[in-house]
Parts: sequence; structure tokens; C-alpha cells
Amino acid sequence: MTRLSEEEIARHLSTLPDWKRKDSKWIERRYRFKEYLEGIAFVNKIADLAEKENHHPFITIQYKMVIVSLTSWSENGLTGLDFKLVRQIDDVYPEDHH
Repeated sequence: MTRLSEEEIARHLSTLPDWKRKDSKWIERRYRFKEYLEGIAFVNKIADLAEKENHHPFITIQYKMVIVSLTSWSENGLTGLDFKLVRQIDDVYPEDHH
């Protein structure tokens, strides 16, 4: 996987309005839940996806909020793999929370 250009990153982010650029190397999204254990179940789904892709995000649990941050360490920035995983994570976010 090669690092994406700024134009490629901007194109991806234009279709992912809930994801924000954290700095030049990271993207991040905050997911909110009605109950603490819903967030924990979501984190477990993310862990399964991350294992399948062998690409592991930073995950922070703050009571009813889950914060997911992604970068590709091997490329010192964002790659297509980051955005592939982002879309998979968004797909498992429960419908009633959108």
C-alpha cells in the first residue's frame, strides 16, 4: 500500500462526512451510543474487521462514545487500506445511531 496524495485523501473524505482529518497522518471519527455496552459490542466488531485486514486502529472508549483513529504506520500516513477499513467500520455502526 502506498501513501495517498492530498487530493486522494480529500476525495475519500468528501464521501465520509463524519470522518475528520486529525493531522496530516491521521483520520478520526467519534461514534455515539445510547448504552455503554453497545459501544463495547461495536469495538468488538471493529476488532474482528481489523484482524481480517491486519490493520489495527487506535480505539478509545469514553463511556458512551467510541473514538476510532487510523493511519498506516508503514507508509507514514494514510493509504487506501485506511479508507477501506473506515468504510467497513461505518457499515457495522448500528443503523439506529446514524
